[in-house]
Amino acid sequence: MQFHNPHADLFVPDGLDPAAALARTTHLCVAAHQDDIEIMAYHGIAECFGRSDRWFTGVVVTNGAGSPRAGLYGHYTDEEMQQVRRREQRKAAYVGEYACQIQLGHPSSAVKDARQTGVGEDLAAIFRAAKPGVVYLHNLADKHDTHVGTALRAIAVLRELRHECRPKKVYGCEVWRDLDWLPDEDKQVLPVSALPNMASSLVGLFDSQVSGGKRYDLATTGRRLAHATYFASHATDVETALTFAMDLTPLVEDPSLPVAGYILGFIDKMKADVENRLAKLG
Repeated sequence: MQFHNPHADLFVPDGLDPAAALARTTHLCVAAHQDDIEIMAYHGIAECFGRSDRWFTGVVVTNGAGSPRAGLYGHYTDEEMQQVRRREQRKAAYVGEYACQIQLGHPSSAVKDARQTGVGEDLAAIFRAAKPGVVYLHNLADKHDTHVGTALRAIAVLRELRHECRPKKVYGCEVWRDLDWLPDEDKQVLPVSALPNMASSLVGLFDSQVSGGKRYDLATTGRRLAHATYFASHATDVETALTFAMDLTPLVEDPSLPVAGYILGFIDKMKADVENRLAKLG
């Protein structure tokens, strides 16, 4: 498989032929940065871990050059930081027993520019080779421009695939804006209680981020625990950890559906819920 960036990295932890590794994929995540996968798509990682009939593949679109850095990594150049983050992502793929880990290495500017076609063409080749049944993307209400750009590029590609190649389910997941504001009936509730030791270690493997100034390991665990406790006010907890997602499947199944209108519809429902409760109790 030829990607636009000659330095793109394709890693198969168990050494299988890359084409066969992609072909066995059932769950696939397209994320903007190294460590986003382990935060937003742990549900898919856990669903596939230790299974011979389910396989998880991760795709990181950008090169990670612009990440903040401190401490041990404070003096690293952008090029050195890219090398560190590439190695960290490979470590996560090995620990999580991914089918395949692809790092495309595009600059963030290319992801945020819809006129540049390289990202979409790379993603199209991956989707056609993997044909996953479940896809995890960034949610379209995220507050990070590169995250939203990555999700939009992926959705555009998925809309162009033949129906038989499209996934059955597409989730928009949490990283830089969580989704507890979604009306409960619109939340895609993803249990992530399984293997808490692995869930924590996967995020912790990204030492350049964690010891470099951002405790993503603690914050991610805390968010998942909080979602499990605060999800239902009149019921005891069934899961010890949850993540929430928005259902992006309709956007893929119906390419004529306006993306902005679809997402703003969730926000309008949340606004109406608050207004109705205030009117009822005021």
